Amino acid sequence: MYSISLVVNMQCISAYGSILSLPLRSNLFSVRKLSSFPHKSFSGQHGKLVRMKATPTRACHDQESKRKFKRLPLSKWGHHFLSAHQVDVSEMNALAQEIERLKPEVGEMLMFSSKSIESTKTRILFIYMLVSLGVAFHFEDEIEQSLEEGFEKIQEMIAGEDDLYTISIMFWVFRTYGYNMSTDSKGRMKSFMESITSDVKGMVSLYEAAHLRTTREDILEEALSFTTRNLESLARAGASSPHILMRIRNALCMPQHYNAEMIFAREYISFYEQEEDHNKMLLRFAKINFKFLQLNWIQELKTLTKWWKQQDLASKLPPYFRDRLIECYLFAIMIYFEPQFSLGKVSLAKINTVFTLVDDTCDRYGNVSEVAALVQCVERWDPDCMDSLPDYMKTVFKFAWNTFEECENAGIMEEGLSYDVQGALEEWEQGDVVPTFDEYLEIGGVEVTMYVSIACSFLGLGQSSREQAYKWLKSRPKFVEAQAKRARLMNDIAGFEGDMSRGFDVNAIMYYMKQYKVTEEETFTRLQKMARDLDTTVNEEILKTTKSVPRQILKRAIDFGKMIEFTYRSGEEYTHPEGRFKDHITSLFVDLIRL
Repeated sequence: MYSISLVVNMQCISAYGSILSLPLRSNLFSVRKLSSFPHKSFSGQHGKLVRMKATPTRACHDQESKRKFKRLPLSKWGHHFLSAHQVDVSEMNALAQEIERLKPEVGEMLMFSSKSIESTKTRILFIYMLVSLGVAFHFEDEIEQSLEEGFEKIQEMIAGEDDLYTISIMFWVFRTYGYNMSTDSKGRMKSFMESITSDVKGMVSLYEAAHLRTTREDILEEALSFTTRNLESLARAGASSPHILMRIRNALCMPQHYNAEMIFAREYISFYEQEEDHNKMLLRFAKINFKFLQLNWIQELKTLTKWWKQQDLASKLPPYFRDRLIECYLFAIMIYFEPQFSLGKVSLAKINTVFTLVDDTCDRYGNVSEVAALVQCVERWDPDCMDSLPDYMKTVFKFAWNTFEECENAGIMEEGLSYDVQGALEEWEQGDVVPTFDEYLEIGGVEVTMYVSIACSFLGLGQSSREQAYKWLKSRPKFVEAQAKRARLMNDIAGFEGDMSRGFDVNAIMYYMKQYKVTEEETFTRLQKMARDLDTTVNEEILKTTKSVPRQILKRAIDFGKMIEFTYRSGEEYTHPEGRFKDHITSLFVDLIRL
């Protein structure tokens, strides 16, 4: 996905644990700039950071002063959050108390005593409301109990049910939580599709449910195409009420299945408030909960901004790197948004900034020999090797070292995982071997750093859960393999034009065209279908994995996939942070929700 993957992927930047590589748009195999690949693995021993005073040569200064690089847009946020909304502890305490007061009332709505079929349906639909409003994490045990009881009655619940909204929402909830609810008969689904053009809510719910289809559910593929066409037509016509139109447009832009939970919740709370039949107590609970989370996020952003300001990288380095601290934190809350994971969120955001800096150093500024020296230094993970680095790379290495030291000292990192694909990569590089498309997709899926990235998403979990999660990940589950291949394809499709303009011709599109002798246009069509098919494989593997892997572990891996989806649907917005990136940061961290 980007040249940092050379430095990081095979246990390179951290001896403490796997690290999160941001889904940035650059090129995975720009590593062809290097003449060789590192082979050593880190030792389990960490060197002690040595504060060194560089003694640069005039030649080094002259070389750097003449270097050309593209200046990237400055951060839109700067030190905004240091002076932003001052978080009042008494305000947070008052919100927390009201959450605790209302929580039992909401819980009673979920766990009322009646066990009738209609009551069970109502509970399942209510679970969807809890998820959509961003409050489901308060009721994890109750939700699991309700779903276990409900799934035992699934045939009774769907028998004779003719409301598309109800059927679709039940399907979405059960599939989302790992219960393999069937798609029912094809004839019944077709009759639904023939009669729903006037049922907008039913059409939206079927559209959302269809994104959880598996590999052999052609009827849901058909349903997705049908609902997409009709919803796009409704959005263009603008005939529905404004809040319904906004719900349609948001769904078409980012289906709930792919969306970050809190981004969706912010949108859905606004939608739900305008629904005539909304429950006032539930709406208030959702708003209070969301505002409490916002204040928590702002407090963490203040801490992060202070830390970033202290790094003062802008005065130590040429302006070649992206200052994207707030965007890095946005990625972090896609994995952990809950208050109890504060340490995990902050640490992930810091690690994300390391990846961005090292990625930009390798991909946008460093020359071949400098990047090779950095690779060797990072692989050894020993500050004594910094003598071989130019001054600016010493700064980069020290920043990475100190950041991982902080995470280790905080107790959220241990020795990580190693994925040995360098041998294959070296054969391609040194032997001028052109891999087949399938070989590229296999190795590229790993090289995209999906495995180490998902491992990093476990940082916020407790130590025992992390150990269990790493053991599962080390087994190379098919779910992660499919996710990695899908990310590889999405990366290469999204960045093809930019890659070619920079002379990087090592990507899925070029390999596929060479192997199958087809046009560029046909290649794009086939690879886009392949990515969609892999999406159904991911869904299928999640259903197979649910019973053997705890939900808190599996959810982090799923949420990492959502982060990937968000990034590629946003195009180049991480580098040029306008559009949806800016809008989401504003709605989550700047504009406090009105109670």
